[in-house]
Amino acid sequence: MKLHTVQGSPNSHRVEAVIDHLGLDVEIVQHDFGALRHSDYLAVNPNAKVPTLVDGAFTLWESNAIMQYLADKAGSNALFPRDPQSRADIMRWQCWELAHFNRAFGTLAFEIIAKPRLQLGPSDERAIEQAKLDLTRFAPVLDGHLKGRRYLVGEHISIADYAMITFEYYRDKVGFDWAAYPALNAYFDRMRLIESWVRTAPNLQARAA
Repeated sequence: MKLHTVQGSPNSHRVEAVIDHLGLDVEIVQHDFGALRHSDYLAVNPNAKVPTLVDGAFTLWESNAIMQYLADKAGSNALFPRDPQSRADIMRWQCWELAHFNRAFGTLAFEIIAKPRLQLGPSDERAIEQAKLDLTRFAPVLDGHLKGRRYLVGEHISIADYAMITFEYYRDKVGFDWAAYPALNAYFDRMRLIESWVRTAPNLQARAA
């Protein structure tokens, strides 16, 4: 298997952490941003984005789908249990982080940090304001769920946790007040120390990607 990625990509980081956690043999192929627009890469992923997993004749993009596939390929209950209710609950949180929490969090990271660093033009202040409003709406949901819990689902780490903490590095850099969410903060503080997350962390200078 091969995983196509860009150094510093948060969505690639969460997939690489899952690969490390499961001990899978996956070749990491790094590209620069320009290469994603080349015809050979577009043939693999027409979105010109990363990550993309290639397993023989099978190609898969979208990081949550890749994490689910890899967890199943590992052939165990680690990270993505076979129990239908646990599985549905994990998928629920992956859908939620993608559509709500990390959509807002990722917008702040991109507009406030990535754009200036990569010289992609001025930050969109309206997008920043809307993202902060969305986080104000959705952060309490995550905080309330995490009270009395170490992980999102059950007693063990899952792919939902690796998905949720995608932008943890930017928590104190995006100008959002997290003080009202102690359970959320404690969760992020714990999760950012998970060995597979630390081992696969990109160079800090590249994390704007």
